[in-house]
Amino acid sequence: MSQHQTHEELRDQPAGELMKQLSDQTTLLVRKEVELAKAELAAKGKQAGIGAGMFGGAGMFGLYALGALTATLILALATALAAWLAALIVTAVYAAIGGVLALQGKSKVQAATPPVPESAVDSTKEDVAWVKTRAKSARQ
Repeated sequence: MSQHQTHEELRDQPAGELMKQLSDQTTLLVRKEVELAKAELAAKGKQAGIGAGMFGGAGMFGLYALGALTATLILALATALAAWLAALIVTAVYAAIGGVLALQGKSKVQAATPPVPESAVDSTKEDVAWVKTRAKSARQ
């Protein structure tokens, strides 16, 4: 059975054969749509993972930087300022760095949501519209 049959060839076939072809093609179409949805969800999952990793990186930076660099910077600033003011300045700088990293991570996670296979949904809608059009023209 060929993939592309003319209108005349289809008209000459018994209804049972046409229904079998419709069933086979519908099954194939559904399988392809499911494959497309899986691929799209995998890509979005990967993007969400990258965003989550950025959040983790922001947390690690905050912990290690506060341990090693904080003492160094506070001591360096304390030579020109009061120690409490030096500590406050270093804290504000680290908070700003952490905020920037958190915002970048948030944008990556938002880019991956909603986790809906949009291309597969659009393609399925097009397929349904095409089937409706073909069914309507076949009845006329």
